[in-house]
Amino acid sequence: MKQSTKPEQAKHRSKIGGQALIEGVMMKGVHTGAMACRLPDGTIDVETWEEHNGKDMPWYRKCPLVRGSFNFVFSMRDGYRCLMKSAEKQMPDDEEDETEEMSKFEQWLNDKLGEKLFGIIMSVAMVIGVVFAVFTFIFLPKFLISLLIDHTAIPDDSRFVRSLLEGIIKIVIFLGYMILTGCMKDIRRTYEYHGAEHKTIACFEAGEPLTVENVKKHCRFHPRCGTSFIFITLIVSILVMCLVPLTVVWQRVIVSILLLPFVVGISYEFIRIAGRSNSWLTRALSFPGLQIQRITTREPDADQIECAIAALKPCIPENLEEDEW
Repeated sequence: MKQSTKPEQAKHRSKIGGQALIEGVMMKGVHTGAMACRLPDGTIDVETWEEHNGKDMPWYRKCPLVRGSFNFVFSMRDGYRCLMKSAEKQMPDDEEDETEEMSKFEQWLNDKLGEKLFGIIMSVAMVIGVVFAVFTFIFLPKFLISLLIDHTAIPDDSRFVRSLLEGIIKIVIFLGYMILTGCMKDIRRTYEYHGAEHKTIACFEAGEPLTVENVKKHCRFHPRCGTSFIFITLIVSILVMCLVPLTVVWQRVIVSILLLPFVVGISYEFIRIAGRSNSWLTRALSFPGLQIQRITTREPDADQIECAIAALKPCIPENLEEDEW
């Protein structure tokens, strides 16, 4: 069966979005969210929960420019929660591990924190991840370019050149990270589930029945992908930082962090426009992000597509007008 390599013209532009998990897919609709995971025994486990992504959303999730940061944070929170759940589902029950004698320190932690322990560990891991991201994508590029300017003939007060070079380093780091992680077997499978998520949403938007054969023929690239969003955010940050006259590294770092909600807000609005428009301008601006999806998505197999379909179906509202992007 011939598979499309270009995003199709959608008959129905849906609000439903998703995320690849460990051996599964998460989808979020207007009223319902769902995650479907392939368990070690081969069955598909589906969890659903209530969502509030319709007209009943609070004002800060609907106000242009403001909503981008809040929706991004909520999406990251929910995505991280589902990712951890999907990882837990892949752990086989091992009675020997359960009966293994704990050390005194482990016993103390268990007595003091109990079920809260896992949540605390995950929260600490998230904080470490945020710190690492700030260091890698905000501090490090500015520090390296500052060193470069100090040892070359590049004018120290050239805001455009400084911001452009910082942006190039961010993009190189981002692409390098995606390429290197894609070489790992487990991450590659996650990228395949990412492709299944996109193809399933594309099939739904095309108005076709959600079957494995129908999903297979659709494109694995989608303009509303989180990968495209991150790339657009990097580009917008270059343009915004061109307006900042500061040259001291720590000052530029602080300003970058303070401007981050504004940058995310602009990027989010562009993704919304790209999701509902098929004009030559939006296609041209979306093109780089779509090409990066060649790295972050892979062609899925039938089992992975079945998971994506199982996650999407509960999220489809009875009234499709509520789901119109």
